[in-house]
Amino acid sequence: MLLKAKNRIKDFSNRNNLPIFAPLLINLIQKDMSKICDLTGKRAIKGNKVSHSNAKSLRRFKPNLKTKKFFIPETKEWITLKVSTSALRTINKKGISAVLDEVIKNGSI
Repeated sequence: MLLKAKNRIKDFSNRNNLPIFAPLLINLIQKDMSKICDLTGKRAIKGNKVSHSNAKSLRRFKPNLKTKKFFIPETKEWITLKVSTSALRTINKKGISAVLDEVIKNGSI
């Protein structure tokens, strides 16, 4: 998918002809294999693993990420995003177009 996204962006000669979700595609190319949610920016955090004897050792709390394909009705195209399950709930509630517009408007992408 990322190669398709790279080729799609290269096909446009100037920035005026880029699709509406081009910043999202560019950001996806940069975060190739990372464990970061594309919409919310959730990432792994550090914490302590606490044993029965209360001895603490460092561990990582990883986000619950799923790779999903979404259909954008305005542009009639499919995009693949790596999203957290909380972002999936938001997409189910508001719709993918509204969520992408909100993310682009807030400058998260």
